[in-house]
Amino acid sequence: VTLVQSGGGSVESGGSLRLSCTTSGFGSRKYSVAWFRQAPGEEREWLATIDRYGGIKYADSVKGRFTISQDNAKNTLVLQMGSLKPEDTAMYYCAAGLVVPQDYWGQGTQVTVAS
Repeated sequence: VTLVQSGGGSVESGGSLRLSCTTSGFGSRKYSVAWFRQAPGEEREWLATIDRYGGIKYADSVKGRFTISQDNAKNTLVLQMGSLKPEDTAMYYCAAGLVVPQDYWGQGTQVTVAS
């Protein structure tokens, strides 16, 4: 199983960015996916999940600003981020697993929000 991320970069406060994560290796098996982030000196923070049944959950810190979605035909996971704040600056990671979405990880992509 591999996860390859793209997107991210730098944006002004209030702006938007889109992160993508292409998965391969699961075949026809259903799996759960999630997005996490980690800022320097901070612990990893869970952001959003789509479970293997399609259920979606968000962390309170991003609810209403970020949207997680999945294109199963393209095996692509997307995190659309809006109303970005300087405190959203971090390295962002996608993750996946057959049940708990933490077995496999993307390479990470930096998001920087300028004030």
